[in-house]
Amino acid sequence: MALVPVLALAVLATVAVGAFAGLAYVIGITLLGLEVEDELRGRMFGLVQSLMRIDLLLVTATTPFIAGVIGTRDLGVGPVELSVNGVAVVLLVGGVLAMIVGNFAVAGLAMVIAIPLGLAAAVYISEFAGPRAKEWLKVAIEVLAAIPSIVWGFIAITMIGPVLIKYAGATMGTNLLNGGIVLGLMSVPLIVSLAEDSLRAVPDNYREAAMALGANRWEIVYRVLFPAARSGLLAACMLGVGRAIGETMAVLLATGNKNQIPHALTDPMTTLTATIAAEMGDAEAGSPHSQALFTIGLLLLVITCGINLTANLIIRGHKRKSAA
Repeated sequence: MALVPVLALAVLATVAVGAFAGLAYVIGITLLGLEVEDELRGRMFGLVQSLMRIDLLLVTATTPFIAGVIGTRDLGVGPVELSVNGVAVVLLVGGVLAMIVGNFAVAGLAMVIAIPLGLAAAVYISEFAGPRAKEWLKVAIEVLAAIPSIVWGFIAITMIGPVLIKYAGATMGTNLLNGGIVLGLMSVPLIVSLAEDSLRAVPDNYREAAMALGANRWEIVYRVLFPAARSGLLAACMLGVGRAIGETMAVLLATGNKNQIPHALTDPMTTLTATIAAEMGDAEAGSPHSQALFTIGLLLLVITCGINLTANLIIRGHKRKSAA
């Protein structure tokens, strides 16, 4: 057990070094505008990025060990030791695994709903809607974005749940499908706003050149605007994923908050964020239950950082291809 605080302190120290380096780079070069040669600037950025990747790797590698050691029966987390070449490895299993699966399941279902709706709405607002309709749609999107998550959870319980019971054959209205629908609707305004900005940022010369070649409006959207705005559209989708992964209250109310791996869309489930919100008030400070909840928070931070890093690498790769 003494290994846990030492390991945690080592990881935190490494993360602090990476965070300090990134903060110094942002303040010194980006905000203060210090004059640095392009080659040195590239090396500094590469160093900061390498430190961040090392931090992410360390946290990812040590979190399952720490969580396995302090796992408690309260959360259904059982540390399981496996022997690999004579070395005991503690793995994270049980309840936390169900939460991780639930997190990705509800976020994936939400993105299946949100990305097509968001991109379609962004294309319509940017390319097809008239001035008056564009104004009304933007107002509607802003209103949807301003709805608190607790209100979305209330909508899930009182409106979406009964519909699922009646038409989807669900035994209870709070389940994976309900959570996915609510999260998808919550993510649509964010995706629409960012995607519409990306489409409007494409120069009009692209549209005019495509029209001169005989392309219709849909061909302009598919063959010209989407490739030109690809980085912005990807960023919008990835931010939508981050919103779905980190949402708490709406998921807590809509999914049933049952700690199990869902095997069907109508099964109740829970997520990392919902578990923290539901159980933190009942956990005694310093108890194993409290430590397990904080470890879940650390695991959620690792997942979020991984998503952001992946999005950054994907967007930079597409930008390099476009530049080439």
